Amino acid sequence: MKQTVKTFKALGDPTRLSILKLLEGGELCVCQLMEALKMGQSRISRHLSILKEAGLIDDRRQGKWVHYRLHKSKDSRKFLSLLNELVSICKW
Repeated sequence: MKQTVKTFKALGDPTRLSILKLLEGGELCVCQLMEALKMGQSRISRHLSILKEAGLIDDRRQGKWVHYRLHKSKDSRKFLSLLNELVSICKW
């Protein structure tokens, strides 16, 4: 139950939803997210930390760079698919 609360809390922010949407296109580093979202590094990193703690994203180190991607579990993919459906319904 605690993990579900963390997940919904993580999704309660438009910036974090935008990050998830961007990561649907593939793995990105913080600098790419900064450019896409027009935000500073510390702010992006904080949002990434919350998404990672909620189990929605993973990271991978490559030298000095950290790359982020959507979590590969089947449950995470189902959840994000459901979220996309809800967002499209709300826009309608």
